[in-house]
Amino acid sequence: MTTYTAKTLEELLSNAAADKGCEIEDLNYTVKDEKKGLLGLGSSVTADVFTMDDVKEFLFDYLGDYFTSIDLDIEVAIEERSDGFVINLNADNNAVLIGKAGKTLAAFNTVVRAAVNAEFNKRIDILVDINHYKEGRYAKLRAMAKRIAKQVQRSRVDVELDPMPNDERKVIHQCLNEWRNIRTDSEGEGAERHICIRYATNR
Repeated sequence: MTTYTAKTLEELLSNAAADKGCEIEDLNYTVKDEKKGLLGLGSSVTADVFTMDDVKEFLFDYLGDYFTSIDLDIEVAIEERSDGFVINLNADNNAVLIGKAGKTLAAFNTVVRAAVNAEFNKRIDILVDINHYKEGRYAKLRAMAKRIAKQVQRSRVDVELDPMPNDERKVIHQCLNEWRNIRTDSEGEGAERHICIRYATNR
């Protein structure tokens, strides 16, 4: 992220786009200070500006420094998507990085997201995966959600699922969003946050 100052926001963004070699539409910015001059004289605006390429570069540097510090060789692949980035890591011992029931991976996701959001002062969707572990996990979650939703449709008895990370809860919410007579709610706090699959007569 780079801080720019110019007489107007339009001029600032034009300068930033030229500096970063991109279109103005590709810029993300936060105005930090704005001064109104007398009769237009002495006006200025200061803003922090970044592009998604800046975020990607930060991720490579952050992950490189982290794994170098713990002396672990790892392959890093970063894919940009419309709503953020998917980072796929691959090491000699992926099971250690994933942890029991994916808890180590979930914790690492939290750390990386916090670092990115602090650096760019904006919530950016980041998903860290280990050798496509999450892809397989999501497929299993969708299958489980559909099976339980059918059970709830038949019995009209609500079902509470085990606690799971935000990204996994999101998968289930999206999977069942259009299901007839089914509603999903996230309940609980922190590590105990979980999904309830409920029968809904008005859907």
